Amino acid sequence: MSISKKATESRDAEVDVKYDAVIVGAGFAGMYMLHRLRGQGLSARVFEAGTGVGGTWYWNRYPGARCDIMSMQYSYSFSEELDQEWNWSEKYSPQPDILAYAEHVAERFDLRKDIRFNTRVTAATFDEEAKRWQVETDQGDVISAQFCIMAVGCLSSANMPDFEGIDDFEGPVYHTGHWPHEEVDFTGQRVGVIGTGSSAIQSIPIIAQQAAELTVFQRTPNYSVPAWNEMMDPDEERAVKAEYPALREKMRSRPTGFYFEFNTQPALDATPEEREGQYETFWSRGGLPFLGAYGDLLFEKEANDTIAEFGRRKIRDVVDDPATADLLCPDDIFGGKRLCVDSGYFETYNLPHVSLVDISERPIERLTKQGIVANGTEYPVDAIVCATGFAAMTGSFDNIRITGRNGLALTEKWRAGPRTYLGLSTAGFPNMFMITGPGSPSVLASMIQAIEQHVDWMSDCISHMRDIGAQTIEAEVNYEDDWVEHVNEVAKISLRSTSSSWYLGANVPGRPRVFMPYIGGFPIYVDKCNEVMTKGFEGFTLDGTKNSDAQPRVHLTERWRVPVDTDVISPAAIAAKRVPIV
Repeated sequence: MSISKKATESRDAEVDVKYDAVIVGAGFAGMYMLHRLRGQGLSARVFEAGTGVGGTWYWNRYPGARCDIMSMQYSYSFSEELDQEWNWSEKYSPQPDILAYAEHVAERFDLRKDIRFNTRVTAATFDEEAKRWQVETDQGDVISAQFCIMAVGCLSSANMPDFEGIDDFEGPVYHTGHWPHEEVDFTGQRVGVIGTGSSAIQSIPIIAQQAAELTVFQRTPNYSVPAWNEMMDPDEERAVKAEYPALREKMRSRPTGFYFEFNTQPALDATPEEREGQYETFWSRGGLPFLGAYGDLLFEKEANDTIAEFGRRKIRDVVDDPATADLLCPDDIFGGKRLCVDSGYFETYNLPHVSLVDISERPIERLTKQGIVANGTEYPVDAIVCATGFAAMTGSFDNIRITGRNGLALTEKWRAGPRTYLGLSTAGFPNMFMITGPGSPSVLASMIQAIEQHVDWMSDCISHMRDIGAQTIEAEVNYEDDWVEHVNEVAKISLRSTSSSWYLGANVPGRPRVFMPYIGGFPIYVDKCNEVMTKGFEGFTLDGTKNSDAQPRVHLTERWRVPVDTDVISPAAIAAKRVPIV
């Protein structure tokens, strides 16, 4: 079975070494956290399982991997110089470009010297007496730190199916989330792709260009909107850079954390002819902003039915074979799952060497030496691509033995679903922060914006602790309970809570069905985090304060003092169920 090779790194293990903080992961979250801590004069060690930086964009090298947020908005905003010096090649950046950007950031800010690559954290244990975390790795490291910061990513624990006979299959088996670093050439091969989610929708058109035969095994069809990707217009790039701070501010004030034009009016107030015209206009723009055609599409089932039928009609317009088109047409909520963005996906099924196998009623039975058995039929294949997604949000936490107060294991606390306060922290685990953890907007917002907001909040919190000499900060159980209840209640307003998606862990057998991200909108969430901070970290217990009479200043990072755009997202807008959230 082919999994990406790990380069070896020869080094001595660090034993009994102390740091102010340990950071788990060197993706965009871990890199920025390291940069901020350094700026505060703190020592930090980063452990990264891969052999390079980039996180998601290091591991996901499958053919066609591409961001679904426009390039000019999918980048760090903490450095105006970085904004100006980096140039993007395409409207929607491909994986190699984003990885190159991550590597540039690591080089520009000299981050690699504090990162230990090819090192997987195996355990993190809170020492109640020392009030410090002890962190262990598979390379023999045993270090202690005041703060343990989990920058493990929301989509980083690959969901590899345990098919019967998988070890018997004689060809290579790939997972899109752990793609080999060397080029994979499918020329002349019979390829089976299992899954039709985002990574499959991006990779299938590319694999089809090489494969002699391509068989796609589909359990659940997905809606997808064309990206209409194109090369970056230099004039447009210069125009954006000239007004970058204004664009960043608009991004932070939007529910999704990125900016696009949308319409807050209800779809049901429009005539069928008006809706058709509106959908065509937004379809021609492409991408995730298509869901911004009307404000009630993810809140009113009857409104959603209108855009769902439009989406199905688009599939039938493209796919020549009516039976195949019917199989590719979803019958659930449009946008209930993360909306896919494609480049020629549905057109691929018109190719004579591409076929679709429905496994919705009878899942794949087993693998044989030379094929895949489904619906009682063996399909001969030379290579298999598992586009089967991730154990989202919590999978990477589950892979580490994390132990808090009184020997409490995080896996045990989260057995019925993750419980956090603001997605930043969880009661019983002092000084452990989670960047874009469950209970925060994370995957429902532009990830880099969400990362920066969390990292800045944590850095500001640590500055506050240093002001007052506090040793630990810990979420209080009653505030955590209230936040979990709020996350669940807000989720019920959206039709997304009714979809069987990875937002609820539905793609992994045996996982609890809990809506994990916060769906109330990025600016409202940021406002709540700011309020907690300005109220002296309401809902947190600060322990070990050396100077209780100190008057600490509020360290709230200036760029997050952004007023909520009340025309777009407000209590009234939420009550009216007119909050476009893509």
